[in-house]
Amino acid sequence: MKAFHQLATVETILNQFAFDQPLYRFLATYYRQNKQMGSKDRRVASHLIYNYFRLGKALPNETLADRLSVAEFLCNTETNSFIAYYKPEFEEFIHLGLDDKLELLKNKFPDFNLSDVFPFNNKLDDAVDKQRFYKSFFVQPDLYIRMQRGKEKQITNLLRSASLVFDQVNDQTLALPNGTKLDQAITDQGIYEVQDVSSQKVGKFFKPNKWEKWWDCCAASGGKSLLLHDEEPTVKLLVSDNRESILENLRERFFFAGIKGYQRKVLDLTQNQDLLLHDYEFDGVILDAPCSGSGTWGRTPEMITSFTESKLKFYTELQRKIATNVLKYLKVGKPLIYITCSVFKSENEEQVTWLCNSFNLKVEEQKLIEGYQAKADTLFVARLIKQ
Repeated sequence: MKAFHQLATVETILNQFAFDQPLYRFLATYYRQNKQMGSKDRRVASHLIYNYFRLGKALPNETLADRLSVAEFLCNTETNSFIAYYKPEFEEFIHLGLDDKLELLKNKFPDFNLSDVFPFNNKLDDAVDKQRFYKSFFVQPDLYIRMQRGKEKQITNLLRSASLVFDQVNDQTLALPNGTKLDQAITDQGIYEVQDVSSQKVGKFFKPNKWEKWWDCCAASGGKSLLLHDEEPTVKLLVSDNRESILENLRERFFFAGIKGYQRKVLDLTQNQDLLLHDYEFDGVILDAPCSGSGTWGRTPEMITSFTESKLKFYTELQRKIATNVLKYLKVGKPLIYITCSVFKSENEEQVTWLCNSFNLKVEEQKLIEGYQAKADTLFVARLIKQ
């Protein structure tokens, strides 16, 4: 597909994309409906569109061709047919580092401002290194896996046999290029978990003891519960979510991981659950709170364009409702592990202040896990002790 056809395809897709579903899902439907597009055409179109969204709100007055060219220039280290056709003057600089490319763009496009990439910069957590964070959007995050203890050598041997490239982050964690087809190299799904390295790091805040009762109250597909079980297999676990379908995903993951003897409940924690939980007391509660997901937008850059400040207010209020209905079941002296995948201070530090003031909690430890420095997601975690 020639460059001008690529541009026309991107324009068509952008005009049809209504931001009412994840971009990957929309593209899958679009390609099914346009079977004339070959696999290479689909791959090129997806690449262009994702890179386009990585530009965020920068250069809003430039043409689509210019914005795409800039995005391609910043996101690639090798030239391609699109750059060669629309901005051939970029080709000799494509190999440069990101900082040098940004300097070149300022000369070519004086209106270019890096902070426009992420338009909510006044809402950022105080711990965020803004310049590094903005630049991270032009780097595709890695695919991370957490290996089951005792299976590390088996997994790395399988990956090497399949000629797959990977980096060893620590004893249990590997980083691979995004899009790596792991299932073709590792057929046993029970010996590893796909889990971002920042998500893995929150496990250090759990500190469970033997035979304690813990509640993963917004468990989704169970990633944090798997971390907890890996750290202390004797923990008695209740997992809940308001979506039956995602708890089915959790059940499957637990099955492959060999986890048994847990409780699973569908609960809407925006409502009082005393009828179902009146006699429950927990030694630890994990609240992986519904949030903006802004720390993961490197993987879903379309969110930069579609997100609004009104949604931020919605999420902060939702987090408070859930916390109110959860903390009554936590024993005194025991921890609430509050987690978001957000870079917004209203969901992180300010929410911790509100929790402590409202429920007599004490901050034992809190941290922004800066995934933007490691081709990973950025998460916030706080360990709060009930007084």
